[in-house]
Amino acid sequence: MKRKPDLLFCFILMLLLLTPEQSYSQYQNWTHFRGSDLNGISSSGDIPLKWDGPSVKWKTAIHDRGYSSPVVYDNQIWVTTGIADGKELYAVCTDFETGKILYDIKVFSISDVFGKHSINTYASPTPCIEKDFVYVHYGSLGTACIRTSDGSVVWTRTDLKCNHVQGPGSSPILYKNLIILHYEGIDVRFLIALDKTTGKTVWRTERPAKSYEALPEIGRKAYVTPIIINVKGRDLLISNGSAVCCAYDPLTGGEVWTVVGGAESTVPMPFTENGVVFFYCGFMVDAESSNYTEMLAVNPDGSGDITTSNILWRRRDNQNQTQILTPVIKDGLIYTVNTRNFMMCIDAVTGKEIWSERQRASFHASPVYANGNVWFFSVKGDVIAVKAGRKYEVVAQSQMDSGIWGTPAFLRNSVILRTEGYLFRIGM
Repeated sequence: MKRKPDLLFCFILMLLLLTPEQSYSQYQNWTHFRGSDLNGISSSGDIPLKWDGPSVKWKTAIHDRGYSSPVVYDNQIWVTTGIADGKELYAVCTDFETGKILYDIKVFSISDVFGKHSINTYASPTPCIEKDFVYVHYGSLGTACIRTSDGSVVWTRTDLKCNHVQGPGSSPILYKNLIILHYEGIDVRFLIALDKTTGKTVWRTERPAKSYEALPEIGRKAYVTPIIINVKGRDLLISNGSAVCCAYDPLTGGEVWTVVGGAESTVPMPFTENGVVFFYCGFMVDAESSNYTEMLAVNPDGSGDITTSNILWRRRDNQNQTQILTPVIKDGLIYTVNTRNFMMCIDAVTGKEIWSERQRASFHASPVYANGNVWFFSVKGDVIAVKAGRKYEVVAQSQMDSGIWGTPAFLRNSVILRTEGYLFRIGM
């Protein structure tokens, strides 16, 4: 008589076969802004609730100023920084286990530096990293590929320009053999894909000019990092901006669809769950001269102008002039903090607010979901863990030495956290 397969074994085998490679990757490495999957969701299970004392494994000073988030691959952590006037821009690599600085590389020396907002830095875009190479980006000041084995610069581009007005903000993403960059200034607006091995242009796509005609010049800028989603077996590059959200073919730059609407200074990247794309518009002004923002939920299965056909809901926020951080979405709930310091949970199906709680400080770093909690980080150094769900419940609070502007990396049961002067590893 044949023995029936062990049910537990079959179940475990099924999980191994069905678990996406990205989930393991996001546990082992943290390769982009908001993680390897660009979604701010960590698969790490054991994260300390209090971030002091024994939980601080090391603390390393990072010179000068930069708000880029840390990225991690194998035993290397990379951030960017620069001197206050932007004339020297650096990439810094530290050891994951010890915090020791492995490389401190001056990537660019700049003679002609543009202005920026007082709360921004010249090293705010987050690098992206893969095996053997890290790609650092400083907006119009330059982009470079660095070999991680020896810190040598493989290629640079300094010819890609737009007038950011308030400094650089969009982070690069990797897709197959490409590194994709978003430039949206008051003068020109385009996406460009570079061959990641050579830095040469593969495609360049201008943003739809007609959508920007009605906006004042100052309202035509944005600081958005795009994402990649898959719709019915087809990959789409989703990039929202100040006047329009577009989907592109990531291999060619060909436009697939557009949603028109929005205005000045869009910052949050789009996010997605259960086949729906969500994104914020920059602040708009209504007939009564009141400032407001909107969050939109969109069905991404379409082509052409889908503004009137594929919008599932719009959520207007009258309390907020701009939205800085990118929300995190998990199990149908959207978690965010607006610039009036209201921490909120929003129903992803309806767009309705579930709970809202006023906080003492501003939050510019994006929240991260890990092990049933949503972690928030303020510019005054507050670390707040809220239990994920339809009720506001603070699980833990910690206070760091200074403000947190970059989104931490949650991986290998550790948190790599950057404050204004230091890089920390928090762990069990």
